[in-house]
Amino acid sequence: MTESINIGFLGPLSGAVESWGQPGLNGCRIWQDWLNKAGGMLIGGRRYPIKIHTYDCGYDPDQALKGAVELVHHHRVKILMMLGGDTFTPIRDYVKRNKVLTTTLLPSDLSPDTPYLIAPSELHPIFNVTAVDWLARMKPDLKTVAICSQTDKIGLPSLATYRAAFKAAGIEIVEEVQYAPDATDPVPIVGPMLGSGADILCWGTSYAPMVHAMTEYAYAQGFGGQLLSCTFDNYHQLVARTSSDFMDDALFQFPDFDDPKLREKTFFFNQPHVFFEEYNRRFPGTWSAVSWEYAAILDIWHAAVEKAGSVQSLSVLAAMKQLGHVTHAFGSAEWWGEDLFGISNALIGDWPVVTMQDGKARIVEFGSIPAWLERHSELLKQEMSNLGQLWQQRLELDAGPHR
Repeated sequence: MTESINIGFLGPLSGAVESWGQPGLNGCRIWQDWLNKAGGMLIGGRRYPIKIHTYDCGYDPDQALKGAVELVHHHRVKILMMLGGDTFTPIRDYVKRNKVLTTTLLPSDLSPDTPYLIAPSELHPIFNVTAVDWLARMKPDLKTVAICSQTDKIGLPSLATYRAAFKAAGIEIVEEVQYAPDATDPVPIVGPMLGSGADILCWGTSYAPMVHAMTEYAYAQGFGGQLLSCTFDNYHQLVARTSSDFMDDALFQFPDFDDPKLREKTFFFNQPHVFFEEYNRRFPGTWSAVSWEYAAILDIWHAAVEKAGSVQSLSVLAAMKQLGHVTHAFGSAEWWGEDLFGISNALIGDWPVVTMQDGKARIVEFGSIPAWLERHSELLKQEMSNLGQLWQQRLELDAGPHR
């Protein structure tokens, strides 16, 4: 069929947050080509090609609103994929009014006021608890941590989650540095962290350029302890600029897809290694935390569209919720979120804990997020509240200029 099903990609394709946008679009291009080569999307007995339309919002809230209007009204997209955070806030009412099925990688965007927003791929920042839990069990001699975070809607929920995870693990936070999202100098951030004498340096969910700058500064200053970060995108560059020995045992949350342990998991791609190989062939040197995540969202959406026999938001959302057994990126998952976000629009399951071993990322465990929450959800809610990140607090704070 010549008529296409349009998909919107509204994300940071340039700027400091590019590594959480452009690589995700790259993965979607592979997904699009694979599906169209197989005949397209089957709806009501007919097959339709899919077409991805993009808008680079550069993690700028004003640009995000312009992009949403262009993608929804001009291109008539049936699903709008976003990184989320500060770029979702200005479009929240717009997508609700227009009943646009929208996805985020940040479940902290969810609230009862976002009925058409879902987080089916990434449970950031809650999955960060799995690495801290693993660290406490595997390296019980590490007793203190220094942590930093940028003060935006990516950084602050992550800081709250790490605070809760360290407290649950009995690891003392001896230094905490909050910095402006546009900061570029690692010295005033890492300096106090090093001065604390902490066993662990935690970069939180800092942007990739800052993660690199802070890691290289810690190396130059002779730090020899444990590194922990949500992501280490382009870690090969860090190994080259520091050393394999320095980066060994660095702990984070995002694997390469040639990891042997992925062969043992129920996986959203039948052939994750093939996807990884094709990605690196077509987009060399750009693999990041999000390279597969938007494609994973499209896989879940695709299954729901074909089940519903429709691309209408309400029908697809209902089909998603009625799929029964949902295969999340790393195995079985369930819809969750009412307790923390006021709406169960996030998929929750296991998440990988990754360490550096001889210059290569390797999965050491699949940690259970539901099991951690069963023990510590009240602690997490308290820390979210302390930083103003509960959905009630966020809606109240955002109520001014965009309502």
